[in-house]
Amino acid sequence: MARSTFKVLFYLKRQNEKNGKVPVMGRITVNGTISQFSCKLNIRPALWDTNANKASGKSVEAQRINEKLENIKTNIGKQYQRICDRDGYVTADKVKNAWLGFGDGYQMLMQTFDNYLKDFAEKRVGKDRAVSTLNNYTRARHYLAAFLQYEYKLDDIPFKELKREFIEKYVVYLSTVRGMVPGSIHIPVKKLKLMTYTAFRNGWIASDPFSGFHIQVTYRDRRFLSESELQAVMNVYVPNYKTAIVRDIFVFCCFTGMAHVDVSKLTHADIHTDADGEMWIIDNRTKTGTQFRVKLLPVARQLVERYSYLNLPGGAVFLVKDRDSMNMSLRQVARHAGLSFSPTMHVARHTFATTVTLSQGVPIETVSKMLGHKHITTTQIYAKITNDKIGRDMDALEMKIGDKFKIAQ
Repeated sequence: MARSTFKVLFYLKRQNEKNGKVPVMGRITVNGTISQFSCKLNIRPALWDTNANKASGKSVEAQRINEKLENIKTNIGKQYQRICDRDGYVTADKVKNAWLGFGDGYQMLMQTFDNYLKDFAEKRVGKDRAVSTLNNYTRARHYLAAFLQYEYKLDDIPFKELKREFIEKYVVYLSTVRGMVPGSIHIPVKKLKLMTYTAFRNGWIASDPFSGFHIQVTYRDRRFLSESELQAVMNVYVPNYKTAIVRDIFVFCCFTGMAHVDVSKLTHADIHTDADGEMWIIDNRTKTGTQFRVKLLPVARQLVERYSYLNLPGGAVFLVKDRDSMNMSLRQVARHAGLSFSPTMHVARHTFATTVTLSQGVPIETVSKMLGHKHITTTQIYAKITNDKIGRDMDALEMKIGDKFKIAQ
């Protein structure tokens, strides 16, 4: 088809002045056809440059309006190009309707989420993401679908209908109806944000409803074993040998910081011996693909040697059960060891970060690298400064200061 003429310009609807401002309108022209629309923006007439079809000057207000107008123009252009590539004809109304989310260009939230999950399962799981990550996304999708039914009695909703109010109602729903704590609410909300960003990036919506929206994240204290609790787990006699194996794997994770999914795929090939005879685990985290390096401490080294006779398939170091089964067995271990709570496999990772490393003076930057964290802020959630560590640091400070400072008599 012959290339059509296409133009987008902006103008003021001066007859609708209110409180000293007038609406900014838009006009799409395609092959002589014209379609007008509201930009949902208001501006003082003195700030408008008629020749340039935009706000004049470099004030914050002018820059904000021009940024939004440029975004509108870009997204309309994307819809125009998409229609040109797909159809045999194009009109101004067709372009406007596609940009507004009507007609063939109608894009839906849950349909987009489903497409994302399908691509994630086919292209990323088993490569750079774990199945557990897919499960988290699927759970977030379930929350969102339930919210649509609860609040709007809908199975799906167009992206064009998503406003700030929708997000705020979703946060309230997760808190009140679902009973989620503040430290967990941000997880499904982030998945919704990913969907709206996808819509914005593809030109399905003119602006991202999450723009300027922030949710305050508060993390609950992470449980970890103290030195005495860890020693009790290591010393306790466990009558069932299968439960004893679970205990040993848990202790191994306490001294390496490995997550369940990573220790379950650990092979002897992942354990390297350096020139000094020291053993290191060098691998990539299943969850994020980030590399981690951990030198095996004596306890971890002894456990590797204890199970080296098994000759497991694929050269696996341990025979690791699924996470739920491991956690069930750890309840028995906790009962025998006299713990006041039942640890999970993930508690081992927190114990490594807090009790085994940070409390013993290992810098948090080193702990972060051994845990395979991308950001040290994540490590700060895992690793806590214990009272014993504060006491030792203050004792060292007291020795260093000595009689350097004295109160005047």
